Amino acid sequence: MSSMTPLDVLNAAGNLRRVAVRTPLLSSPLVDEILGRRVVVKAESMQRTGSFKLRGAYNALALMRPEQRAIGVIGGSSGNHAQALALAARLFEVPATVVVPADAPAVKVQAIDALGARIVMYDRHAGHRDTLVQRLAQEHGLSIVPSADHPAVIAGAGTVTWELLQDEPGLVAIFVPVGGGGLAAGTALAAHAGQPHGARVIGVEPAVADDTRRSLHAGRRISIPPPWTIADGLGHTEPAYLPFEINRKLLDSIETVPEHRIADAMAYLWQYYRATAEPSGAVAFAGLLQAADRLPAGPVGVVLSGGNADWTTYRPLLDSAMERINSDAPVLH
Repeated sequence: MSSMTPLDVLNAAGNLRRVAVRTPLLSSPLVDEILGRRVVVKAESMQRTGSFKLRGAYNALALMRPEQRAIGVIGGSSGNHAQALALAARLFEVPATVVVPADAPAVKVQAIDALGARIVMYDRHAGHRDTLVQRLAQEHGLSIVPSADHPAVIAGAGTVTWELLQDEPGLVAIFVPVGGGGLAAGTALAAHAGQPHGARVIGVEPAVADDTRRSLHAGRRISIPPPWTIADGLGHTEPAYLPFEINRKLLDSIETVPEHRIADAMAYLWQYYRATAEPSGAVAFAGLLQAADRLPAGPVGVVLSGGNADWTTYRPLLDSAMERINSDAPVLH
């Protein structure tokens, strides 16, 4: 297993103290009444760049040697990590290159461009992102900051739950989305240190992008064909190595949710919490709704990991979900 410990998360919290927003916990008395428990939503949609990703990207740059950092950094991402890396590089006044899929949401690409990073596009179905990142890094002497597979990135992501447990101690479970697995790994590290018996950490994946579920079941990393999911940030084909080593030891369980339930969760988050969640950001809430009746009694935390929704995609998903949840006698009605 990884040599990472909760102390890495604590150190990351120190590095981020004056940089990352301490995002609020949202609650809904109506949801609490219906589910028969307190539910708190950690709104990382209100983080700088609109997702939790700044925490890991900035922590990675903070721990880098200054002379190494000054040459420049590079990372591959569906959008949110790229934005975070672009902002972290701007804060350190160093150049950044980001490799993003050609079908990344326009709102994310525009935000990356506004932060001054160099953008390199690739076809996620024809090219291998990590190979391209490696080649560009070697050609230009750049330092790679992965979206998940890096101790400093995982530790930074873990500060989400470090804050959550400080503000809401005694949680019996924490639901967290799983893509590359870095946020889940950081959450698991933080949760096992945050209270005497620790909260159960439940990862949530789109059912069509269940590479982590399959890998945990097999006891080794399993690769799947490139999936298509509305949760574009979670469309991985294989778990990242280091997060998987942590998650297979510390992640308590995993839920997989169908596409329409992800859209429903986006609608519930808007309707009951007035929170804008991109599909990837709403996946953990979808997992809560699916697993609520199988949890032990007590309060539950949900990580809303990002809110960078493209309006042209968000509005139709929300409209169809609102129509469905108001006619199908769903969980919260």
